[in-house]
Amino acid sequence: MPEQVIIIGSGPAGHTAALYTARANLKPVLFEGMTAGGIAGGQLMTTTEVENYPGFPDGIQGPELMAAFRKQSLRFATRLFTEDVARVDLSQRPFTVVSDERTLTTHALIIATGATAKRLNLPGERRLWTRGMSACAVCDGALPVFRGKVLVVVGGGDSAAEESTYLTKFASKVYLVHRREQLRASKIMQERVLRHPKIEVLWNTVVTDVLGEEVVSAVRLQDVTTNRPRDLACGGLFYAIGFTPNTGLFTGQLNMDPMGYLITKPDSTHTSLAGVFACGDVQDKRYRQAVTAAGSGCMAAMDCERWLTEEGLTS
Repeated sequence: MPEQVIIIGSGPAGHTAALYTARANLKPVLFEGMTAGGIAGGQLMTTTEVENYPGFPDGIQGPELMAAFRKQSLRFATRLFTEDVARVDLSQRPFTVVSDERTLTTHALIIATGATAKRLNLPGERRLWTRGMSACAVCDGALPVFRGKVLVVVGGGDSAAEESTYLTKFASKVYLVHRREQLRASKIMQERVLRHPKIEVLWNTVVTDVLGEEVVSAVRLQDVTTNRPRDLACGGLFYAIGFTPNTGLFTGQLNMDPMGYLITKPDSTHTSLAGVFACGDVQDKRYRQAVTAAGSGCMAAMDCERWLTEEGLTS
């Protein structure tokens, strides 16, 4: 017997979709997947203090928040499999979802596989990640560890320009490090950066390492024209070099934009294939926040329940 709905992904979007579909008596199955570190739960599992999720005025640790999400999904009898999905076949109905442990079929599929922040893989990165290093200024820039500090942003596009400008609210100074002599950002974003008294652009420069014992204390830079290295004292390093949506399972099966994000129909979570829905960072390249991911997970669950009802596929 096919499942009514399978959800792939265990971040805020996936667990919110599970909560809403479970309460609609759709008996959801959720594949949690695993991060590179061997844990389920999405990007919040690699985040320390979360201060901008509603309902937690004193903040909450990322893993603690995701544990609460998971507990709530289980409370409403979501079936959880802590497994990576190896293959999805959307060419015939019911759809087929295959992991290393099992093969299931389903009438509907909710995709919440998220996106992975691109990293530089610096020598000190593994040791200092979340200890003054982040890939989201909006998520982490207001944390006490960054306030009043010299901060460094790596990148040259609109995201790097936007995050640099945002960080000036909290930092004493922001250095934007770019490997070329001209930003890729839109003209208006470039002007905001270049005119801002707190931002200094380091042209033709790359970051080769991040330094510090318990927290970030400096970055090692290299001029790409002279190869001359130097250390720059700072209190934080932010990557703004893009994200990679986790959509490899769906290549050739669903419509994606040139960056690989799943395309959803306007004002909905419907993808290009009826019965398949996408929510969270796998289709959102603009906001990328836990709260917006959770909101779109709710939308996907409601869209899914309505579609299953219209198709006469609910039990």
